[in-house]
Amino acid sequence: MRKSLLVFFVALFALVLAACGSNNESGTSNESGKTVYKVGIDTTYPPFEYEVDGKYVGIDVDLINAIAEDQGFEVQLEAMDFKGIIPALQAGQLDISMGGMSITEDRKKVVDFTDPYFDAGVSLVVSKDNSEIKSVEDLKGKKVAVKKGTVGANYADSIVNDIGFEIIQFDDSPSMFLEVQNGNAVALFEDYPVISYAIAQQDLGLQVVGDRLNDDQYGIGVLKGKNQEVLAKINQGLKNLKENGKYQEIIDKYLAD
Repeated sequence: MRKSLLVFFVALFALVLAACGSNNESGTSNESGKTVYKVGIDTTYPPFEYEVDGKYVGIDVDLINAIAEDQGFEVQLEAMDFKGIIPALQAGQLDISMGGMSITEDRKKVVDFTDPYFDAGVSLVVSKDNSEIKSVEDLKGKKVAVKKGTVGANYADSIVNDIGFEIIQFDDSPSMFLEVQNGNAVALFEDYPVISYAIAQQDLGLQVVGDRLNDDQYGIGVLKGKNQEVLAKINQGLKNLKENGKYQEIIDKYLAD
């Protein structure tokens, strides 16, 4: 009886250890034996992530694929709303977060970021025929559109009480652009490279007002305290790509003048 109990508890202990270990592991193995990591992206965010003819493209897509090739792993891209990327990471549904994600103190509470890979910054945007809004101070009493969960939304929150305007939130950038195009909002806050690219590619009827309002940087993330080996691989891959020129090739592919 004692021997049976001992065997039972040893087996139970082994199962507990295995379960605990599985919570710290990430990725799955494919048929070739390579580890595959799930990467959360927001495909309404050109030039970083968007869809063309059913295929995901953009700076982030090319970059994470190039890093994966450099470091010997593979990625499975998971498209979702930007605001859902970190919760999905916390729930274990993702291994890596992207989405043109700015490195902020709040996000660093739940995400460990790589070295910065892009200098962004938020811009104030109005319709092309608007000559009244020249700075954020001119937004007093107006409606301003933002995208949920973004640095632009956070920036709006940080100044709304001082200036006094109404914030309207959207799940994606195109809907936010449309709100200003239709005159339902007088302005919007968007990351500078995103809005600059959008204006250059399409006749949006929008214009950027003034200089960038902050100097935030984008980073690739993993769940805080987990997947540090993955984080190290991404950092090393990013370093290698910058040294061999591949990083600049990717940037120039989408943002060259």
